[in-house]
Amino acid sequence: MGPTEMIAQNATAFIAHTGYAGVFVSMVLESMVFPLPSEAIMPFAGFLIADAKLTFALVIVASTLGSIAGSLISYAVGRYGGKPFIDRFGRYLLLNRDDLFATERFFGKYGDITIFICRFIPVVRHLISLPAGAGRMNIAKFTLYTIAGAGLWNAFLTVCGFFLRKNWDVVMHYSHAADIAVVLLLAAGIVFFIRTHLLRRKRFAT
Repeated sequence: MGPTEMIAQNATAFIAHTGYAGVFVSMVLESMVFPLPSEAIMPFAGFLIADAKLTFALVIVASTLGSIAGSLISYAVGRYGGKPFIDRFGRYLLLNRDDLFATERFFGKYGDITIFICRFIPVVRHLISLPAGAGRMNIAKFTLYTIAGAGLWNAFLTVCGFFLRKNWDVVMHYSHAADIAVVLLLAAGIVFFIRTHLLRRKRFAT
């Protein structure tokens, strides 16, 4: 079994076992500052929709509610904790002040609409609720933008997973190429982690 098939089977098995609750909790974590990407969850929920084990409507409801809950928690952290929270706990979440500063600059440049836009941008979407809370953005507007952005993104990933599952035999026909792509992506992720976190942490320590 190649890495592509192994990842798909394990992720699908996890969601199948935990159901809508698993989707909800995963999106709560994804919308906070935990390094859990929605790309690792929602497409495989789409797999289970294609297998008639979950329904599209309930997957989107569960994932969007999770995104709202996680975002509101991060909003509260930004409002009442902010930079001291990142300084104290960020290292456990692969985050530091540089990540927060970059997100704050993005938020300051584009304003409230950033909450919607950043739901489609990796890394930034994990952090964007913090400066929104720190800036005391209107909570109703924050929630509305979160629902719109997270709902669309979760739906997009779910639909992609649905059609991927429908064409899984074709994917497995080219599994060798897919395995190479997965290995390269994992290697790139490790290099990115080392360059942006470990080396930067070492620099700050000296």
